Amino acid sequence: MRHPMAEKRVVYEIPNMTSATVRDVEYRRDGETSFTMRVYSAADAAPGVLQPAVVLVLGYSDLGAVAMLGCRLSEMEVYVSWSQLLAASGMTAVTYVTGTDPATDTRGVLAHLREHGAGLGIDCERVAVMTFSGNVPNALSLLIDPGAIPIRSAALLCGFMLDIDGSTGVAAGAARWRFVNATTGKTIDDLPGETPLFIARAGRDENPGVNQTIDAFVGAALQRNLPLTLVNHPTGPHAFDILEDSHASRTIIRQVLEFFRATLVEDSTVARSV
Repeated sequence: MRHPMAEKRVVYEIPNMTSATVRDVEYRRDGETSFTMRVYSAADAAPGVLQPAVVLVLGYSDLGAVAMLGCRLSEMEVYVSWSQLLAASGMTAVTYVTGTDPATDTRGVLAHLREHGAGLGIDCERVAVMTFSGNVPNALSLLIDPGAIPIRSAALLCGFMLDIDGSTGVAAGAARWRFVNATTGKTIDDLPGETPLFIARAGRDENPGVNQTIDAFVGAALQRNLPLTLVNHPTGPHAFDILEDSHASRTIIRQVLEFFRATLVEDSTVARSV
């Protein structure tokens, strides 16, 4: 039985989002086990025109997710509905299945997109990442060391960030919640100076340490003059995008979509074709 949290959808809707085209693609195989990624595209996407993509990064293993939630992370309605929103906003969204090593699996997805993205209608020169909560350190690690695909921008919602200046909040969160702390030993100086970041903060986040890591990260990022957009929801709980149906929550969700349109769609002079 699926946990009630697995049924929670984003509290904002736009026209045509539920008509997105969905494809499942194998990105790696381990013996008889197939690991797939799910590609969401707008139903009216122009054939042969490569679209920008947003990868919804995971920092947890699906083995634990199935035991706790009754489904894989990418099958949770929060991932489905965010992917539908992105597809209806002119971008391709990518979710994926993880095994015991989510950090390696994430890089495997990017490597597969680099090799096969054009066949999926994806412009690998315009790829961004988005994620939430304990998944954020894995996403930040992709900015520090992008590997197969350079990351154009990143939206990080209500998440553990970096352990800065001797703090241990992220490490403690990883030990408690069992997410991958892929930024262990990294500092704010390891982040690229040109990648736009969108950070959403929930003022009433009940998870210990989350806001402390966000506050420290934002202060250090501003000292480095990084391109940063911070949106603070003063009364918002953790995961307000699915738990609080309010004007403030819907406004921030719209801002995330506008951020990706600005950094992936509008910040491009020519739409590339296959």
